[in-house]
Amino acid sequence: MSEADERPPRRRQARGERRVTQLLQAAARVFCTAGYTASSTNAIAREAGVSPGTLYQFFPNKEAIAVELSGQLLQKMEEAHGRVFTPENARLPLDELIDAVTDPFIEFNTANPVFLALIKGPDTPGKVAEDHDVLHQSLVDSVTALLAVRRPSMSLAERTLVAQMSFTMFKAGLDLAVQQQADGREPYVRELKSMLYRYLAPLVGTEAIPAAPRGGAGAEGREAEAPDAVRAR
Repeated sequence: MSEADERPPRRRQARGERRVTQLLQAAARVFCTAGYTASSTNAIAREAGVSPGTLYQFFPNKEAIAVELSGQLLQKMEEAHGRVFTPENARLPLDELIDAVTDPFIEFNTANPVFLALIKGPDTPGKVAEDHDVLHQSLVDSVTALLAVRRPSMSLAERTLVAQMSFTMFKAGLDLAVQQQADGREPYVRELKSMLYRYLAPLVGTEAIPAAPRGGAGAEGREAEAPDAVRAR
């Protein structure tokens, strides 16, 4: 097949990808404004400036749009996940650790408020809810691994409990912060971080944690092993 023969399909594919992006961006705005339950494919098509028939060329229903949109957002979230849950961040002073871990997620959710909007409705698509549950557990596991670096003497059950409590507090505060206008968000973010700091300080300390020598025994040895657990999440 000649290069000229290949060009039309590629152009059609590029146009299709742009149309999908256009529809997903419109859906994000509609879901944020009306909520998933009250949204409709007609409203999404109208927001995108296309006919409902054009929308149905790419998505059979509202659920398929939500699943695709959520999948793309989850992929971006997982990329951020890998950048923040590191042994280096775990050993920072507590205030810097909280900044390093929470700032990327706060930035992501304020830039993509539809991420939280999609999981609030009573009829959130099952696939979206399932993927969110998997992400939630993965994040809790990663926080648990961070705690192993800072306090290797804590039992797994203790670390898991603290991780669950910390993450639940973060989600509640994040939801409030995302709802605020940009010029009024900072006090909520500041209070969220302060709440986490006050909770965690007596449990994991506030100072930086020096890197433990590799191959150590006892608690130091367990701390040396913990970064691999963090990296594996």
